[in-house]
Amino acid sequence: MVEYVMVTVAFTGGGTGGHIYPGLAVAGALKKNTGCRIIWLGSDTGMDASIFTNTGTHDVLFFGIPSGKLRRYISLQNVLDIFKIIAGFFAARNILKREKPRLLFSKGGFVSVPPVIAAFSLNIPVFTHESDFSPGLATKINSRFSKKIFTAYQDTVALFPTAYQRRITVTGNPVRDVFRTADANRGRAFLGVEETDSRILLVLGGSQGAKEINDLVHAYREELTKYYVVVHQTGQAEWDMPASERYKPYRYLYEDMPHVLAAAELVLGRSGAGTVWECAAAGKPMVLIPLRGSGTRGDQVENARFFEKAGAAICITGGTERLAGIIADIAADGEKCAAMAAAALAVGSSDGARIIADMISAEISGAEGKRD
Repeated sequence: MVEYVMVTVAFTGGGTGGHIYPGLAVAGALKKNTGCRIIWLGSDTGMDASIFTNTGTHDVLFFGIPSGKLRRYISLQNVLDIFKIIAGFFAARNILKREKPRLLFSKGGFVSVPPVIAAFSLNIPVFTHESDFSPGLATKINSRFSKKIFTAYQDTVALFPTAYQRRITVTGNPVRDVFRTADANRGRAFLGVEETDSRILLVLGGSQGAKEINDLVHAYREELTKYYVVVHQTGQAEWDMPASERYKPYRYLYEDMPHVLAAAELVLGRSGAGTVWECAAAGKPMVLIPLRGSGTRGDQVENARFFEKAGAAICITGGTERLAGIIADIAADGEKCAAMAAAALAVGSSDGARIIADMISAEISGAEGKRD
């Protein structure tokens, strides 16, 4: 391992766990490669700081900055958030000037745009990654200032301007190593489900929960618990369904999530990029109910359709009353469940975190050579 004792690499991204956890996967792989110092610029409000606290990432120094949301629709809040974005730019620029990172890696989300522009203004190279099938607004902006662009899907490349495509590398979505090496027995012990013949359905609504999925679990709890012990990440909303031996609700699963996922036979959830790629890395079949309709650009539908086409998932975009029947069919068909699991693992076999970390390492190494 080449040592870069005094080299700092900055990361940015946030707003949801889907923008943070993949970045942490790259940070972890980079630490193994180089031993460099990692700093992270995220939102000074919301869940960003709590993720770093609760996942034990004490070797990453977190800096909170003001952030305003990027919206595609007309809203008075857009005007107010302009001032937050400007404040975020100057806060990020001051941090970057003081910490002197050799490179900034962006994992996206609205908080990432000010640090990316600030890094560009300081001649700090920027690498950026898009997790979803189609690039989001933050990635479209960040790509203008980025030396290298990474995508999770091959088909995403064509959705960027032609002039950008030579800078793009397809890597898959970065996933933390622990999802590939997690211990199902540890997950069962955490859940109190010691019997190995008890099948587990893991219900995920993303890091902030999902009302639609919560309502479906509420409506079909009896049917679902016929086949599975249902482990339900409800999000931060108040939840009134009591726990039982066959139904186990949790507001949020932090460091135990990889092990709980390893113990699960099937996953029901949204199709945010983080969720589907973590499930793929763990080789888990999925029933996906993507976020859709007004207020979304359709990225979750695109993600879900990709995994459905690959044979790893069933996508439900309408007729959610079919949910119990779909899950019953999978529970009754071991061959189908195994085929979906194998298809998921085939997609998730790409180690995006290592690929990106290797390219960051090469960039740092080249910069070191020039300095010498």
